[in-house]
Amino acid sequence: MSASHRIPNPAFALAGSRAQRGVVLVVALIFLLLLTILALSASGRSLLQERMVGGLRNDQQATMSANAGLRGAEWQLWARTMTVGAHMDCLNGSISSDDGCTIYNASNPPYGSSGDVTKFLTSQGWITGIGKAYTGPNGSGYTGNTGNMVTANLADNPIYLIEDLGIEMPPGVSGAQHEAGDTGPNNTGAGTVSTHIFRITARSTGASANTVRVLQSTFDAQANN
Repeated sequence: MSASHRIPNPAFALAGSRAQRGVVLVVALIFLLLLTILALSASGRSLLQERMVGGLRNDQQATMSANAGLRGAEWQLWARTMTVGAHMDCLNGSISSDDGCTIYNASNPPYGSSGDVTKFLTSQGWITGIGKAYTGPNGSGYTGNTGNMVTANLADNPIYLIEDLGIEMPPGVSGAQHEAGDTGPNNTGAGTVSTHIFRITARSTGASANTVRVLQSTFDAQANN
C-alpha cells in the first residue's frame, strides 16, 4: 500500500511569509518611534541644561562685575579723601558727572518717584545715562576685550552711584537723622565728628543685558566740608 503525501498549499505559505514580514515591519517602526522619542527627549534636556549653564554664567558675571563696581567706587572714595581737606564732588540736587556722587536729601528731585536716584536704586532692567561707569583699573572697560578675555565680555560696563548720607555721629546722639558709627578720629561728640557715611550702589550686567545685578555697600570718608 502506498503512503499518501500531503502537498503543501503554495498560496498559504506565501500568505504566512507576508504576515511575518508585516509583523517585523510593525515592530521595527515601533522601535524607531521609541528611539526618536528618546533622541528628542535627550536633545531637549541638553538644550535646557545649556540654557541653565548660560544663565548661571551670566548671573555670576553680573554679580562679580557689580562687586568690581563697588570696589572701584570705594577706591575712589578712599583715594580722593585720604588727604586732609580733600573730599568728593557730591552735588546737592543732582548727580556729579565727575564722580557719580549726590548728597542725600529725600526732598530733592533725584529722590522723587521718577528721579534719577530712585530709578537707579529701583529699576529692574538695565539703565543708561545715570551714575558713573566703572571701566577697571586701566580704564579699558569690560565690553570690548579681545584675546583670552573675549569670553568675559559684558553687555555694558558696570555703573555706580555714591550718596553722601550725612555726617557720622556716635551711637546715641539725639537730633536729626544720621548714620551712627564710631570710626571718626575725634568722636567725642556730634560737633567734632569729621567723617561722612557714603552709600554706594553698583549695577552690572552679564554677557546679556537681560541679566542685571544690583549691590550696595557703605563707606566712611571725609566730609565735603
